[in-house]
Amino acid sequence: MTDNRANQLGSRKIAVAPMMDWTDRHCRFFHRRLTRHATLFTEMVVADAVLHGDRERLLGFAPEEHPVVLQLGGSDPAKLAAAARIAEDMGYDEINLNVGCPSDRVRSGTFGACLMLTPDLVAEGVAAMKEAVAVPVTVKCRLGVDEQDTGPALDNLADAVVAAGCDGLWVHARKAWLSGLSPKENREVPPLDYDRVHALKRRLPGVFVGINGGIASLDAAAAHLDYVDGVMLGRAAYHTPEILAEVDGRFFGDRAQSDAKEAVLSMIPYIEARLARGTRLSQVTRHMLGMFHGRPGARRWRQILSVEASRPGADSSVLKKALAAVEAEMLDIGAQTSETSPPALQPA
Repeated sequence: MTDNRANQLGSRKIAVAPMMDWTDRHCRFFHRRLTRHATLFTEMVVADAVLHGDRERLLGFAPEEHPVVLQLGGSDPAKLAAAARIAEDMGYDEINLNVGCPSDRVRSGTFGACLMLTPDLVAEGVAAMKEAVAVPVTVKCRLGVDEQDTGPALDNLADAVVAAGCDGLWVHARKAWLSGLSPKENREVPPLDYDRVHALKRRLPGVFVGINGGIASLDAAAAHLDYVDGVMLGRAAYHTPEILAEVDGRFFGDRAQSDAKEAVLSMIPYIEARLARGTRLSQVTRHMLGMFHGRPGARRWRQILSVEASRPGADSSVLKKALAAVEAEMLDIGAQTSETSPPALQPA
């Protein structure tokens, strides 16, 4: 087996993490308005749901979302292979297996973080998916679970899946506790150990290794890229999405930086098309509340979208109203601080 899998995902230096209830198709479309190059992940979708559920609702995505990765949950190799094949046929660029989610429903289904305890089973799932599809197959895992020693736990999982053909690992740099902590606490309480992920990359120089967990800025992401192949942004990208507007220029050499106002306005045709198909405005705009974070007008932006987008019959005029409120507040600030022209609405 050739050891060149780091190069297969070499352009995936920055990704937006899979986040349950957050990174749905509307969120991903919005994030793509801000960055053309970052890799976008779906929420985790259980393999059984892919096989038996409403595939358009669960897996549908816009062509503009590429590169987009489907994250699968499951532990049955045959089901994972069948679900991966469906995802490839639908156009996904990569399949990622969840070996990190600690939620109750994941534990009860014998997949997610508890699979850290059964690396051979994870490897069987990876091998089955690699046999079924031509697109890359990756794994997203934790350092370990419960009382596991993170040294051998992570190495054993990594070695097993790499031997099975896995094209790369994204590692959330925390343990998961399968009892005693809620899913939210599992994202915050177990201590971060970035050095452990860096060490994995040193041990597997030819394998793509990406890092995730508590990375709150692009400066921090850039620092990690001295040690690993990719950085996955989670809550920072969701709660302060404007940082994504800087990703293309800083990490991909694309200087055509997105403009905040243009990014918002570019959502209007999408919103109108989705409303015509029965989507509620709030289903889209809830992912946009963090725009303009820390800038004049941000509070008014959130107020308008939070209240008015949920009303029956709400349409794209609500988004225009919220944007106008931001611009008006910025104009007021400009008028108070300068005799010259007010500041343009540009990314922070």
